[in-house]
Amino acid sequence: MRFERNIVFWIAALAILIGLLWLLSPILLPFVLGIAIAYALDPLAHRLTKRGMSRLVAALVILGGFVTALTLLVLLIAPVLAQQFSAFIDNAPAYTLRLQAMVSDPAHPWIKRVIGDNLFGSGKSVGDLTNQAMGYLTAVLASLWTKGQALISILSVVIITPVVAFYLICDWDRMITSIDHLVPLTQRETVRRLGREIDATISAYVHGQSSVCLILGSYYAAGLTLAGLSFGLLIGVISGLISFAPYVGSLTALVLSLAVALAQFFPDWGRIAIVAGIVVFGQFMEGNVLAPKLVGKSVGLHPVWLMFALFTFGYLFGFVGLLLAVPLAAASGVLIRFALARYLASPLYTGNRPP
Repeated sequence: MRFERNIVFWIAALAILIGLLWLLSPILLPFVLGIAIAYALDPLAHRLTKRGMSRLVAALVILGGFVTALTLLVLLIAPVLAQQFSAFIDNAPAYTLRLQAMVSDPAHPWIKRVIGDNLFGSGKSVGDLTNQAMGYLTAVLASLWTKGQALISILSVVIITPVVAFYLICDWDRMITSIDHLVPLTQRETVRRLGREIDATISAYVHGQSSVCLILGSYYAAGLTLAGLSFGLLIGVISGLISFAPYVGSLTALVLSLAVALAQFFPDWGRIAIVAGIVVFGQFMEGNVLAPKLVGKSVGLHPVWLMFALFTFGYLFGFVGLLLAVPLAAASGVLIRFALARYLASPLYTGNRPP
């Protein structure tokens, strides 16, 4: 009965959490961003306080450096990305025409056999295909806009997020202590152990996968740009950002870079092969070097479970859901493993009554 009561309690708590996220998702973005920044920068604050710096000064130094570095990065890269994105939108119809001509060319029938008849042989015009693609992209961006309120509340994000992050960095230890004191004494050690496991899982994945995203994004952007591919920087940055979902960034880089390379370089197969080789090497490095070394297998987040969480929470809660997907997936994994262990040791499974 105690096991069943615990299950009912946690299910009710999960339902309440999801309901609150659903109701408050339009206003949560600056607070979730502030919590994420504070969580990521808290270890650095610990190091500074151990060297004699007060928590307040450490928070000011860390957050000031973070905001300055982020602002410089945006000022340097954002204009180039905006220019490339605008050029990509303008050139999309012409690229689609070239790809259609390649598929329809009787001198290269194998291309049509490889790609298939359904892509360009469905009887739809190039304009229809382009409109469908742009409509899908617009729908995705609109979903993030309306559900996450990311752009509508941009002023509140810029103002509130640093304030929330600053106060949380200052009060992080006291906040954790206060939460710890609210846990019932009989459950405190269990909750502490689960909290440590969840923290280790989130920390290992976020820090490791962020390094993977940074390395892959820089590699794709530099490699594709040096190969002469148009929009190489844009493709690299997009692929690096969405590499937070394992292998999704590399697959996106492969599809986008090959499509642009075919439209730009055909029939120069040597340059097309160079572009393909850059992306394939990046995929090999991600799967065999970067992910095992930086993320590791001990994190406990299966790629399929993580991708499901990202798509599900992104669909339900927009941009806020994307930010919450990893910590909630990590917490769910730890709690599910704990519940299974308790179930396997319970009389409900073993059939033995407790003494």
